[in-house]
Amino acid sequence: MQEIRIHGRGGQGVVTAAELIATAGFFAGLQTQAFPLFGVERSGAPISAFARISKEKIITRDQVYRPDFLIVQDSSLLSQKNIFSGYSEHTLIIINSEKSSKELASYIKKEVGIKIKEKNIYSAPATEIAIRIIGKNIINTVILGIFAKASQLLTLSDLEKAITKKFQNKDQEIIKKNLEAIKEAYDYQK
Repeated sequence: MQEIRIHGRGGQGVVTAAELIATAGFFAGLQTQAFPLFGVERSGAPISAFARISKEKIITRDQVYRPDFLIVQDSSLLSQKNIFSGYSEHTLIIINSEKSSKELASYIKKEVGIKIKEKNIYSAPATEIAIRIIGKNIINTVILGIFAKASQLLTLSDLEKAITKKFQNKDQEIIKKNLEAIKEAYDYQK
């Protein structure tokens, strides 16, 4: 079983990102689960959501305490130590940032005191991609392109199917722009 924890801010689509991971996993023929951590969230407040993907039936229903993948939708959250709770040397971290993996590893070590190998960090400027292609600072779909590339758990096709399904009642142009944005994030190389 692969466990994913997503951190972001209220209004950034953290819960939708978890749902899209689960839906894409379903299209890949896997067992999936997605759920948020609710509290007194408000727009802009830090929030979390979780997803699990497995070839076997998923029995557990608790939060993800030891993530295999950690997605950080807002890099301003990187200075908060709780973001890295349960991190291990095998955890891959996907970060919405224009900074390189080397710069991010150095920042995390300096600010939080956690040493993370550069090879465990994947970053791409999801905000810049979203604003340029989608026209809004909504990066939840964009960052999933990076996740698919880093994790190899889902294909780009699985994600495309999930986004098309999730947004089927929206304008077709919205779907088209989201698909273009995840493809660019997937192909992004620094």
